[in-house]
Amino acid sequence: METDRLNSPSTFTMTMEVLGHELRFYQDPNSKHLGTTVWDASLVFVKFLERNCRKGKFSPSKLKGKRVVELGAGCGLAGFGMALLGCDVVATDQKEVLPILSRNIERNTPSLAQMNPSDSFGSIRAAELDWGNEDHIKAVGPPFDFIIGTDVVYAEHLLEPLLKTIHALSGPKTTIMLGYEIRSTNVHEQMLEMWKKNFEVKTVSKSKMDSQYQHPSIQLYIMGMKSAAENAENTQDNVDQEIDRVCSSQENDEKDVSCDGTGIQKVEEPVSEREDQKLGDWEARRIGSMAARLLQDVKIT
Repeated sequence: METDRLNSPSTFTMTMEVLGHELRFYQDPNSKHLGTTVWDASLVFVKFLERNCRKGKFSPSKLKGKRVVELGAGCGLAGFGMALLGCDVVATDQKEVLPILSRNIERNTPSLAQMNPSDSFGSIRAAELDWGNEDHIKAVGPPFDFIIGTDVVYAEHLLEPLLKTIHALSGPKTTIMLGYEIRSTNVHEQMLEMWKKNFEVKTVSKSKMDSQYQHPSIQLYIMGMKSAAENAENTQDNVDQEIDRVCSSQENDEKDVSCDGTGIQKVEEPVSEREDQKLGDWEARRIGSMAARLLQDVKIT
């Protein structure tokens, strides 16, 4: 079954503000490959980073120079989120997706490289990585400090190769951050069972995400290797504490959001004239997703 695309067939460029910088992503919704479209879980992921980067584990001072590999990078949005916080990112995908991924890196990197010295842009490059391919894995140079991925799980046959690849790219202190939209209850249950057997799993609550860029069907997970006690402590307990501390200590300025857990309701509310246009864009994407799913169930006789 082909996963529904959230963009209009005529939408070839998407503009997104990430950490105060306007990025433009070329995409090809008409492609037969799912990786050439920007999916909503990547937006939720980067906005989660944006909300929680003021202090703690996700602050530029803590992330500067950290090595990150993005799996199933697609158009590269999630990888740019980590690079803007100072990480050195290797954005990986299959050979067929590399042209559009490389084009987006070439399009956005020059302006970011000219940022003020006080800003914290790291680096980002593209590389081919078929999950389970030992040569590809070795070529990107594991282990990494962070392994990230958004909307990489949508079919049962991908679970084992993804798990094998994550293990091969990990070290004892690697943090794994995955975000995805639930499209199949069966795949979702199998995925969680597999993750919990191998990793210490933390599900990020909706109250700790951006109040606009979230949806009940989109989940974010932060995980660490189960076999290493030190890693479990670093990735499970410390991450929980840092996210909680950021949420409770945010200042009341224009960029901060409520930590009272009402964000989910805001996503579902009608857009008023006073609301920011980006909220309208997000709602339009979610409505498009719902409509696409409904159309999949319609049989024309």
